[in-house]
Amino acid sequence: MNLDRINYILNHDEKCDVFYDNRLVWIQSMDNNMAKIGFVDNFEEKNVNINELYEK
Repeated sequence: MNLDRINYILNHDEKCDVFYDNRLVWIQSMDNNMAKIGFVDNFEEKNVNINELYEK
């Protein structure tokens, strides 16, 4: 995923399915090329490189 797409997702109310390692996540914030994500299936949070996020 690229910076423009993540900025769009963060700034619009449109629902987007974003995945990390085959798990559905939501993007909480972004700083440079790192995104703070939360997993939909539990309370786990993680900082990941934006290149590791994708949409199906």
